[in-house]
Amino acid sequence: MADASDRDPTSALCAEFLSFSARDTASTWLLSLDLATPLYAHLARLVPHLLREGQGAGLREEQREELGIQLLLLAPLEWLLLGKEPSAALAALKEANRGSTLCGHVFRVGEPTYSCRECAADSTCVLCMNCFLGSVHKDHRYRMTTSGGGGFCDCGDSEAWKQGPFCSSHLPQDQDQDQDQDQDQDPVQSLDPDLVFRAFRVFRAVLKYAVDMLTWDQEDSLPPGLEPPDKDDTFYCMLFNDEVHTYEQVIYTLQKAVNCNQKEAVSFATAVDREGRTSVRFGDFQSCEQAKSVIVRNTGRQSKPLKVQVMHSTVVAHQVFALKSLSWISQVISCSDGLRRVLCSVALEAGPGPDVTLVDRLMLNDSKMWKGARSVYHQLLMNSLLMDPQYKKVFALRFAQNYERLQSDFVKDDHDREFSITDLSVQIFTVPSLARILMVEQNLMTVIIRTFLDHLRHRDLQGRFQFDRYTAQQAFKFGRVQSLIQDLKYVLISRTSVWSDDLRIKFLDGFEAFLELLRCMQGMDAVVRQVGQHIEMEPEWEAAFTLQMKLTTITTMIQDWTRTDERVLMESYRRCLSALSQGLSGLADGEQPISLSLAGHMVETFRYQVSQDKVSIHLPLCRMLAGLHVLLSRTEVAARFPEQLPLGELSPPLLLELPLRCLVLCAQVHAGMWRRNGFSLINQIYYYHNVKCRVEMFDKDLIMLQVAASMMDPNHFLMIVLSRFELFHIFSSVDSRKRFRESNKDLLQQNNTLIEEMLHLIIMVIGERFVPGVGQVEPLEEVRREIVHHLCVRPMAHSELVKALPENGNKETGLERVIDSVASFRKPGVTGRGLYELKPEWNKHFNLYFHHYSRADQSKAKEAQRKSRQSGPGPGSSPGPSSGPGPSSGPGPEAALVPPVPPPFCPLFASLVNVLQSDVLLSLEASVLQWASEPGSAGFTESMLQRVLHLIAMGLIEEKQQLESNSEDELTFNYSIKIQKLGSCGSCGSLLALLETLHNAPHLELHKDMIGWILKAVSYIKSWRQRSVSGSSVSLNSAPDPDDKVRERDKAERKRKAEMARLRREKVMAQMSAMQKHFINENKELFEQSLEPESAPCSSATELHRCQDSPGARVCVGPGRVGVASVSHVTCILCQEEQEVRAQGRAMVLAAFVQRSTVLSQNRQSSCSQSQSRDVLFMSPELALGIHTASCGHIMHATCWQRYFEAVQQKEQRRQQRLRGHTSFDVENGEFLCPLCECLSNTVIPLLPPATAPATSAVQSLDTWMSATNLQLAALRCNSGKFKLSNKPDEAEGAGPDEAEGAGPAAPEGFDLDFVPESMFCSSLSEMMSTFSLTVYKVGLKTNPNESDSRLSPLSWSTCCFSIQATERLLLDDGEKPLFGSLPCRQEECLSALCRFSSHCWTVASLSSVQQHFTRLCSALFSDSQDAPCFLDIDMFHLLVYSVLSYSAVQALDQSGRSSTDSAHLHLLHLATVAHLVQVLLSCGVGDNTNSEGAMEHDGGGAEEHLTLELYRLIQTHLHSALPAVACGWQLWRCVKAALLPFLRCAAMFFHFLNSTAPPADLLLSDGDQWEALCSYLSLPSNLLLLYSQHRPLLEPLIHRWCSDPRVQQRMSRSESGSRSGSVLVRFPRESNHLVDLPQDYSVLINQASSFTCPRSSGDQARAPTLCLVCGTLLCSQSYCCQTELDGDDLGACTFHALTCGAGAGLFFRVRECQVLFVAGKTKGCFYPPPYLDDYGETDQGLKRGNPLKLCAERYQKIQRLWRQHALAEVIAHAQEANQTLAAIDWQHL
Repeated sequence: MADASDRDPTSALCAEFLSFSARDTASTWLLSLDLATPLYAHLARLVPHLLREGQGAGLREEQREELGIQLLLLAPLEWLLLGKEPSAALAALKEANRGSTLCGHVFRVGEPTYSCRECAADSTCVLCMNCFLGSVHKDHRYRMTTSGGGGFCDCGDSEAWKQGPFCSSHLPQDQDQDQDQDQDQDPVQSLDPDLVFRAFRVFRAVLKYAVDMLTWDQEDSLPPGLEPPDKDDTFYCMLFNDEVHTYEQVIYTLQKAVNCNQKEAVSFATAVDREGRTSVRFGDFQSCEQAKSVIVRNTGRQSKPLKVQVMHSTVVAHQVFALKSLSWISQVISCSDGLRRVLCSVALEAGPGPDVTLVDRLMLNDSKMWKGARSVYHQLLMNSLLMDPQYKKVFALRFAQNYERLQSDFVKDDHDREFSITDLSVQIFTVPSLARILMVEQNLMTVIIRTFLDHLRHRDLQGRFQFDRYTAQQAFKFGRVQSLIQDLKYVLISRTSVWSDDLRIKFLDGFEAFLELLRCMQGMDAVVRQVGQHIEMEPEWEAAFTLQMKLTTITTMIQDWTRTDERVLMESYRRCLSALSQGLSGLADGEQPISLSLAGHMVETFRYQVSQDKVSIHLPLCRMLAGLHVLLSRTEVAARFPEQLPLGELSPPLLLELPLRCLVLCAQVHAGMWRRNGFSLINQIYYYHNVKCRVEMFDKDLIMLQVAASMMDPNHFLMIVLSRFELFHIFSSVDSRKRFRESNKDLLQQNNTLIEEMLHLIIMVIGERFVPGVGQVEPLEEVRREIVHHLCVRPMAHSELVKALPENGNKETGLERVIDSVASFRKPGVTGRGLYELKPEWNKHFNLYFHHYSRADQSKAKEAQRKSRQSGPGPGSSPGPSSGPGPSSGPGPEAALVPPVPPPFCPLFASLVNVLQSDVLLSLEASVLQWASEPGSAGFTESMLQRVLHLIAMGLIEEKQQLESNSEDELTFNYSIKIQKLGSCGSCGSLLALLETLHNAPHLELHKDMIGWILKAVSYIKSWRQRSVSGSSVSLNSAPDPDDKVRERDKAERKRKAEMARLRREKVMAQMSAMQKHFINENKELFEQSLEPESAPCSSATELHRCQDSPGARVCVGPGRVGVASVSHVTCILCQEEQEVRAQGRAMVLAAFVQRSTVLSQNRQSSCSQSQSRDVLFMSPELALGIHTASCGHIMHATCWQRYFEAVQQKEQRRQQRLRGHTSFDVENGEFLCPLCECLSNTVIPLLPPATAPATSAVQSLDTWMSATNLQLAALRCNSGKFKLSNKPDEAEGAGPDEAEGAGPAAPEGFDLDFVPESMFCSSLSEMMSTFSLTVYKVGLKTNPNESDSRLSPLSWSTCCFSIQATERLLLDDGEKPLFGSLPCRQEECLSALCRFSSHCWTVASLSSVQQHFTRLCSALFSDSQDAPCFLDIDMFHLLVYSVLSYSAVQALDQSGRSSTDSAHLHLLHLATVAHLVQVLLSCGVGDNTNSEGAMEHDGGGAEEHLTLELYRLIQTHLHSALPAVACGWQLWRCVKAALLPFLRCAAMFFHFLNSTAPPADLLLSDGDQWEALCSYLSLPSNLLLLYSQHRPLLEPLIHRWCSDPRVQQRMSRSESGSRSGSVLVRFPRESNHLVDLPQDYSVLINQASSFTCPRSSGDQARAPTLCLVCGTLLCSQSYCCQTELDGDDLGACTFHALTCGAGAGLFFRVRECQVLFVAGKTKGCFYPPPYLDDYGETDQGLKRGNPLKLCAERYQKIQRLWRQHALAEVIAHAQEANQTLAAIDWQHL
């Protein structure tokens, strides 16, 4: 029945396709008065049959649906709209359209965006890549980021740019016409009136249909007019997306609910996440309801269940078509601005309800829609309403009217903001003109703040916010409510300079609402000091500071707005003062009034102790008033309109109270008095001073203290400060210090710290004048001062400086405008980053008590400045006359850190300087100086005295400034006179007398320079005053100062003592040197004996250099070679015992790491097909998959290593309680870290003694050796039952199988087939040899070890060959380093150990299997056996090494006493060289044009050229002219020579390490032609063609056999025709692999990645596009959709790709994160710094700073070098050891 019901609609649709006419249907609809009626009937009949979503339809079904929708549904609408053939009509409309000056390009997710730092109106104004490249801004300073999707390009919007609003593509057609005039023209007027009439009808009907369906809330019925004529009973179980449940929960639930497998469940989950909903079941109502109940039950146990609806199939079909109709409208209006305006008019028409438009209905139902529906209609709004300037204003007003409702819906919703209609606020509120209109007409500022307050109703009894009892739901709501603050920032981001009365009223209304918000924050999260017992539960503090950080920018923006209008500023000040006064009015209620008296002054206050009463760090009202007060001073409003300001209503003691309490709290925390309050308070204090908050917290509190101090008696101010610091009793009583000294040392230490903090606060109140409005400075001077003081600590990178400076609303710090004037930039190298260093002339501006220094920064800056000033004279190395009243005492260690000259105060703060000369402060200073005069006093600290001296110096500098700028009659600041006359501490005299006493105190040597500077300054000022009285010119240096004489005398004494100490040291060192030489001479023989063995094992390079003088040092292979017969001693790194490397001694091993590699691969596709059962005896020249071995070079005893590895295993087994194992190494796979260097290892290589010198024997000729070898092979084959070769060497070459039958081979004389050689090595050494062989086997084949497998030996030989080839290629690519002498010691030790092990590994394997390997290897050279692969599919270097190493197993049976091993090695080298020569000629001839004109010119006719050409023509004859004809031998020989060079280099390295023969001097150099030296070293003629010509009778049959193989001819023909099937024909020399070329500009790469879609999801944009740096493939990383199951594990795209592309090792570039990813295996990885740097030499992972990034070739070369060195696994291991947080990353899912 189901099949029949499915067939009927299909048959009906087929008939419909054949008979339907879109044109006729449109004509019928046109005659109807109400278009909606026939349209709805048409849709009701066809839509349910066309759209059958959820039935698992394939691609063909989807294509049928799209075709049906276009032909049956959309085509009639197009005919009705356009009145003629749609495609031609749309093209005509597009051509006739004037084209908008607005770009309007909607950004894709991850697409690069650009914002000009110089010209953008705010940070939200961005350009697309095409517009940016065509604009003037590309030559400016700009910021580059990636889009989250949804926004559009602002090109053409004149309000978004201060200059250059148009790119070259969007310039207005009429340059003289104003853009506003261009926008006022109605584009509808240019359209045909009939078209406009039809457009209104079509858009009205279609848009209403789409809105009705998208806002429809009935699950099983349709709106009137859409009921289908034949309604069936099929339903969908629709699953909706939320942001609560994870992928794993959804996948698990779906598997249980709808009985699907994992892959299908992942597909469902991905679709839900992408579209917002998907159908998980299609069927009758009961089955869908059952699936719904299972899903709701399984997901609702711990949280809100997933939203699931059972919807009728017709409802779903109409909703799907509604989205398609909106997309169709968007496409149509893109062709005509006139049609766009028609749509805007229809969308904003008032509906039947109370002033409700279609757009209102969509917006108000936004939170009820699924993600896909929201995205489609948001896109339509941006393409229509937001692109039309006229209707953008109307839409903005509708948006603002519904703002409160929209935000409430968003807060209740759980979708991210990017999928909410509220996200469009950034497109509306950031337009300055629209923001002003909305503020005036809709009171937008007040609406936003009131809406924010309405959502935060959790408050205490005083109306303050209360976050300490927030539930998870309230915390979630609070996070979403913060978006309102962002909207407020958008409204205020561009301040106005033109004010209207309405704007003033509305802004002040908004300011009043903002004050209400601040009132709710004032005093929140108050704390009380915990005494006795530690706090039990840490209170919530993060929410309050999150709110504070969000509002910091808003507060600054509001103050900037008020600054532009005097009336607004004054009214804002009044209202803020009124709001604050209400809060301060009850501050002293209930508190005990007290009277304080000190130094003859008295003040009335009330008792309050921070250490006992409640105190809050949140005082936004006070800080707002402080900011406005500074603006009154900065704009001079207070001076011009004092009568209009309520300055008389200010109560300075009350204004001072709350900020002072907060600063005292910080001081007490630093003193350790609040330890029992836990970390929450420490964190609050940290953020209070942090750059993110300090602008509107700490800085404003300091300003409020300055405001209060400037308006009250300085003595009263200081007494109140003393009282709040709880220090008044100490300074008001003479004996109190003695009392505390005797009673409680902890209390004494706390009081000392509090005194230091109080003195520091006084310094800051008087000295911090770099805020415009407090001091007479410009804003950039404040930034410059910040930079100077940060660079005084240490040189800093650009990013560090940016982080250390506060940002404005546009995310700018002002750094770039001043940095070049104060600092010089030092460029980075291959590692590190560029640093800014302070220019020396700016050192004089250093202030030790800079208010933004932490204690650590202050200490570092102090030390750096002292070192700088000790370095010698120079600009700024000493304070100089400009830094203070008089010259410095000179450069050197005596230079004092004098306060810099401060700028003058503004008039409103001018009275602050009187604090310096107040009686109370002088009394405090005298008390501290008096305490300091007592040696060993515990009641004083060095820091306390330093602060007092700093204050005294500030007073003297201030007096000197006033003396120089004013006459003495006008001078009111007489600090120097007061410190000379005041008696402050009973018996002590004046401050000056105390300073003179302290100047010579031995226990104050550290402060002697500062005290001397002060005494000198007093004398200077005294002289100045005398000069002004007498009129004579008196300088400071004119009169001798007794203190100067004392200082000079002390300096001379110190210099004399230092010189005597230096001479004494030199004398002692000379005596020790003489004694050492005498001892060496006395024991000369002993030293010679001990040094000889020590120098032997240092490295093989050392051995080579020592042996170069011997006659045979230049030959490394053959009977003429000379080996090194030295005794090698090594030291175990574990037990430190020295051991000789011997065959029968204790086994020594080398830590090593074996891994699979594709670094040298010439065909990456074939590396995937390397199976476990492959034939490993023959390596293809493609080198698709090799086994590489590396070592750190550290040696151990085998027994020591075994004990160490067992200990590591036991340690890992004891980690059972841990969630994870150790991630940097996997013990189960035999991995460990080297005990010394912690380098990753997974095996050990046994160390074997070097090869012995060759036995003296007659040199065998090639034919003799081949004859003997053939006989041996024949005997071996006969013994194993496989007889193939004849006894006679002549017949062995050409005899066929028939001729050989019936004859048996005779074993050569002395060749004993039954002989079993004895083991040359001890059992422990043999065990280690087996261990290494099994590791190579396990890694190479990715299978369990099998000791009986015959492939053990070939795999061990393979890693030796591949490691040599990789090293040779690395040397060649890395600047063409010399073949010998340039390798690090660890690599030489590794290759030497590998070659020696490989030459003896047959001793631990089956002897017969190794002999069979040699037999097969020879058959590949000597016979045409089909058992061997094609001649072109054999890598000849591997064949050479395998043959050489396996020959020992055959030679071991020869008991004749005639050693032919070295001759055999030489002949095998000759044969392999000739074979490789033939390979080269076969490959280089295909497709090469060797008969070029250049080649003809060089046809000199040398022997090499003639022989090469002769051999080439011979091969050509064998191949029946498959090779192209060549007339010139010179070019051919040149190609052959270049192609053979890598083979010869590898052979030289192999025989060098195998036989320990020193290379010639030419091979130790990197310059010059090394061909002759290589050939000589390998016992080869420099003309390699002589190998062929001298043995022509023997080699020609072999060459004929090689070339006549049908497989060779097939390969040649395939390569000639360009076929890519099968293996590729490798060309020699093989090309060096390198990483993919990256674009120079990083934005190009981002732009490419932004258009990349997930290959497994239909059109879905990849969230984390990742580029494989090896092959250039773009992958969809870190996504469920692209996970692949392998061996039961789900692997992400990168991890799976690394297994196929890099044999487990992968290098990837995460494009959007600008991050390099290293992967090794399934579970290990790390992140690596990217090769893209900004102009400051820094990387920007995640594009957080937005600086333009360019490719650094050196950094990319370093990454490539790591890859070529096979060092990825080592880098990952080191990274994971250093950073344990990497363990939390699921690398297998990336």
